Amino acid sequence: MSKTKLTADLTDILLANKKLTSQQVKQAQDSAAAQGITIEEALLSAKLVTEEDLLAAKGSLFNMPYKDLVGHTIPTEVVKLVPQEIAENYQIVTFDKTADDVSVALVNPGNYKAIEAIEYIARENKWKLHYYLTSVEGFKAAVKQYETLTSEVKEALIQAKDKFQDKSKTAKNSTAGENAPENFEEVVKSAPVAKMVAVILRHAVEGGASDIHIEPNDEETRVRYRIDGILHTSIVLPRYIHSAIVSRIKVLANLKIDETRIPQDGRIRLSVAGRPVDLRVSTMPLLNSEKVVMRILDTTTGVKTLEELGFWGKTLQLLKDNLQKSKGMLLVTGPTGSGKSTTLYAALNILNKEDVNIITLEDPIEYYLQGVNQSQVNPEVNYTFATGLRSILRQDPDILLVGEIRDTETAELAIHAALTGHVVLSTLHTNDASGAFPRLIDMHVEPFLISSTVNLVVAQRLVRKICPYCIKETTVPEKMLEEMKAELENLPPGFKVPELNKTWVFKKGEGCNRCDFTGYKGRTVIAEALANTPTLQATIAKEFTPDDIKAEYQRQEMISLKQDALIKVLQGLTTLEEVMTVTKE
Repeated sequence: MSKTKLTADLTDILLANKKLTSQQVKQAQDSAAAQGITIEEALLSAKLVTEEDLLAAKGSLFNMPYKDLVGHTIPTEVVKLVPQEIAENYQIVTFDKTADDVSVALVNPGNYKAIEAIEYIARENKWKLHYYLTSVEGFKAAVKQYETLTSEVKEALIQAKDKFQDKSKTAKNSTAGENAPENFEEVVKSAPVAKMVAVILRHAVEGGASDIHIEPNDEETRVRYRIDGILHTSIVLPRYIHSAIVSRIKVLANLKIDETRIPQDGRIRLSVAGRPVDLRVSTMPLLNSEKVVMRILDTTTGVKTLEELGFWGKTLQLLKDNLQKSKGMLLVTGPTGSGKSTTLYAALNILNKEDVNIITLEDPIEYYLQGVNQSQVNPEVNYTFATGLRSILRQDPDILLVGEIRDTETAELAIHAALTGHVVLSTLHTNDASGAFPRLIDMHVEPFLISSTVNLVVAQRLVRKICPYCIKETTVPEKMLEEMKAELENLPPGFKVPELNKTWVFKKGEGCNRCDFTGYKGRTVIAEALANTPTLQATIAKEFTPDDIKAEYQRQEMISLKQDALIKVLQGLTTLEEVMTVTKE
């Protein structure tokens, strides 16, 4: 069956099942042709159908039942019936075996080369095959079971033990060069250490971690992954291997192996599952040892829309309205790790048109945007935000993105750019939207310049979303409920929430395989916005107190960051406990 015929049959089934309309099919066909993707990808990208809808249609077409492999534990001897290379190449995996009956799951039942491959293996072993469909997510979950992080690292440790343990018995109180084996540089490039580091990095990327922490204790080395903002211990290694792992990472990041007295920064680029991933590496000297932290920058994940990030209502509309302005500054504030850069990328994606020149100055470049001129600061050669901004202004820009306003010089240059007819997007470290104005004044920017250039300030945080696969109703303590009611009573008149005297329904995640039993999967933005209205401009231009600016919230009928979070609790997106933790002062 040709791909065209397969697609036509699938769309016919989706039409017959009333999952699509003829107009939506035509929309998907046009989108697929324009972007050079399949109609299936176009349907999913436009959210015209769900993956379950497509799988059901495929199951009907090929007469195959669906098997959900997410959270399904497969015995090692069963999953390895098909070599891992063949499984990954053809997206096919064995998940059950009874006597000579073998159950096989495929992502694409129309891939006849995959069926030929598994049937060849079946003939050699005299198996009777039973075919099932599975999702891409299910296939990835199954493939991970070829080797777990623990088992892969354990295998490498066995090989490394003789090289390190005997020659480095006093791992405690040792440095990267102290008590190390001879030819240390060659040892850290050896197969066991190289494999351990590669496995740690691969599992972090596949697990959706944003950071990797490799930190020594007295008797052991702990590897932790930060997933959805929370650190989780993934594996504990013997202390004697620590210096070799650190040195191996330094080699990959082109850092000095023998320099353990000062911090070092570097970068690693590697390929995971066929896609390029950048890691920003930072080493820090501790007492007689070093710690390594790596920030994972997956540049291929794509930029989400403002709606997908979690913006909604008046805040979303203010953002979109201000992005239409031809000059002025848009500031996004919040602590480190609150998603500020991601929001600015979403804004840039809206502004990215053929007739404008967009230049960014970043530290680091986290996503690559087609059509945008992206530049990364390099303090080692005095290429900072301030010096870079001076150069950018000579590049005839229409729109500027300055990764962060850190000092007076950068602030003054950014304000000057906004004042002379440019659109400037940047970030500040403040707790709320109203704090942006006194922060700029602390940087010695004249108040009248601030009032005439800043268009909008958005403050944001990230809260974890309830896992949709194990969500259930729950109750909350009376004290927290009263605190929530008191906060929502102050909502502006335009915001409607369920009546305060009614019983609200609260949700939480029970914990399942899909969310690693945390009850949370993914994160969403909670935000507040403050537009620079004429009233606020007059307030900023003269001496003011924080209360003067906060009074503008009531005049603009804007909700606070905490109120936005509580509304998302009522919407079943997050939990009250998560909101109280993230928004506590």
